[in-house]
Order: sequence, then C-alpha cells, then structure tokens
Amino acid sequence: MNAYSQYSSIQRNAPARAAPAPKVSDDILEEIQEAFTLFDTNKDGYIDYFELKVAMRALGFDLKKDEVLKILGRHGDDGGSKISTEGFVNVMSDMISKRDPLEEYKKAFKLIDENGTGGITVANLRRIARELGENIADDEIQAMIEEFDLDNDGSINEEEFIRIMVNGH
Repeated sequence: MNAYSQYSSIQRNAPARAAPAPKVSDDILEEIQEAFTLFDTNKDGYIDYFELKVAMRALGFDLKKDEVLKILGRHGDDGGSKISTEGFVNVMSDMISKRDPLEEYKKAFKLIDENGTGGITVANLRRIARELGENIADDEIQAMIEEFDLDNDGSINEEEFIRIMVNGH
C-alpha cells in the first residue's frame, strides 16, 4: 500500500481521479494533512491563497507571491482561487520529496548556532531545550557535546552535526 492509498483511506471524499502523491513517509503525510486542517479555518476542504502561503511556511517553504499563485493556477480549483486537501497533499508531498537533506541539515545547524560561531555550544542546546519545554541539566548537555565533539574543541561544528543527523551518532 503506497502513501497515497493510506491517505485516501483517511480522506474518503478524495476524488478517484487523483494522481498518487509522491513517496513521503506516513509521518510526513500526516504532517501535511495536519497543516492543511489547521489552516482550513472554515473546514470546507479548501484553503485560499493566504492560507496556502501560511500552511506552506509552516511546512518549511517560504515562497514568494508569484510562486504561490503558480501553484494555485496549476493545482487549484475554482479558477485557481483555492486548493483542495488532495491538491495540497500532492503539491507538498512533491516539494518535500525534492528537498536536499544536506541543505536542510545545514539550515538546522545555522538555526541552532544562532550567534554564527560555527559551533553548537552548551548555551545553544540549553536555549533549544528551553524552547522545546525540556528541562535538561547543563552536565547532561555537556555530556552530549563531548560525545559528538570529534575534534575536542568544546562544541559541535557543522561537519559533526551533519554526521549526527546522517548516522544518528
């Protein structure tokens, strides 16, 4: 059963003419659906230009107005003024499947290394933990850094971070 079949079983009103969504994990498919549902404020199964732009931003895509209008023109309904759940899932699945993981890891590193020092420090991880509502002791954070700090400079550099993301360690 492919991802679209699983999605269709959830969305019983999806038209039979729908092309299968590109391969993305079930978790990603669920995230796309949740984004749509969140911004479909009147719950009619469609979102307009403004809702589409914000939903796409929530999924990590900050597109310019003309790019969003092109998507509505190609995949939208009602003369390109709105897009259905099905259209949104297909568009976002395609966009997400085309992401370059290495570029995503580099963006994440830069977000964590907010001062642009080239290294993730105890202070950076403490801030992230706090933002996520986690209460992690500084000695635990220090232990994490020491485990993955291959060059022993006291921080996680971009190369070390990418190694963690790719290999899980």
